[in-house]
Amino acid sequence: MKKRILAALLTGAVLCLMAACSGGSGAENTSAGLDLAESSTGEKVNEDFSKNVNTNRASAYAKNELKLPVEGIGRGISTGVKADKKYKIVVMTRNSTNPYMLGMWAGGQKAGKDLGIEVQTLAPSSQDSIEEQVSIMESLMGQGVDGFVIHPSDSKGIQPVVNTANEKGIPVVAIGTAPETGAFMRSGVDYYETGYLVAKELCEAAGGKGKAIILEGPAGVQNMEERKKGIEDAIAEYPDMKIVASQTANCKRTEGMSVMENLLERKDVAEGLSVVACCNDEMAIGAIQALKQKKVEGVFVGGEDGSKDAAAAVKDGDLYVTYNTDPYGSTYLAVAYIVQYLNNGTLPEEYFIPFPSERHQPLITKENVQEYIDQYRWFE
Repeated sequence: MKKRILAALLTGAVLCLMAACSGGSGAENTSAGLDLAESSTGEKVNEDFSKNVNTNRASAYAKNELKLPVEGIGRGISTGVKADKKYKIVVMTRNSTNPYMLGMWAGGQKAGKDLGIEVQTLAPSSQDSIEEQVSIMESLMGQGVDGFVIHPSDSKGIQPVVNTANEKGIPVVAIGTAPETGAFMRSGVDYYETGYLVAKELCEAAGGKGKAIILEGPAGVQNMEERKKGIEDAIAEYPDMKIVASQTANCKRTEGMSVMENLLERKDVAEGLSVVACCNDEMAIGAIQALKQKKVEGVFVGGEDGSKDAAAAVKDGDLYVTYNTDPYGSTYLAVAYIVQYLNNGTLPEEYFIPFPSERHQPLITKENVQEYIDQYRWFE
């Protein structure tokens, strides 16, 4: 990660640590009034995880210093943690098509092999159905499940079944979108930071001038709202940059292409366009296709996730930057934390432990993309 980016983040973005950066989730950044125990860092850690309150920003300590129960990232991740019993943990994603979700499945399955447990991977048959996600969890809780790692479609919709899991003493780790209360812990990346850093890199590449477009994720989805806020805050630091359009393309490549094509029909958008910041790689690749089709050049496009196709696009010079969100490693980490808890009651040191984080140098550009592909990728 480039020093100038980190410096800007520490001096500017960190001010949002206790701000409402989550958009439509309704989650709060306070744990006042709860029965808490102090950790060695002074952060509040809830010994009764059913009372945990979602935190949208990870602490600097969690990002850079907290000792993790794993080594490495991506497909090179490993752990010394072993299960005392043959636990069963379920990894449930929003869908079974998005590369990120498939990365979560693969990481969970590898964790199962390494830790000596059973890991089941599931997604709703109706893609992104929160109702079906709830139904899946309700059904599995009566079948001897010991823990869940979830990427829910909606932070509020998943809440009742998380409450039920807590009543039964079943830990739930949230990756990406977290319920407002009750998760055992939250992992995955700090989404605000991902948006901020990618947008900052794009603005610097564009010389801090020109028009910008944001392609958003689904409206109201917590992690996408956090990421969009990071993008907006980064662009706002450049007086000569102007956001001329911000529209959802629902994290889909085809919609990214069609939304971008429609926007490029507008002269007030196309003329002087210099940056397109997308809330995931799929939309970014779709936007690149539209730019090529319309023969619009000189635009710096950024995505998020570090997928296989995105890494190839960075290598080819089409995608300027992406961010390694490593669903493989973050799911593996989540399983390791659950197993530690099931073995002996060990709680995470903090509620939100981001993975990957600053220490893992997550920005991917043409300068380091080959190293990323060779050593740190999460895809096959």
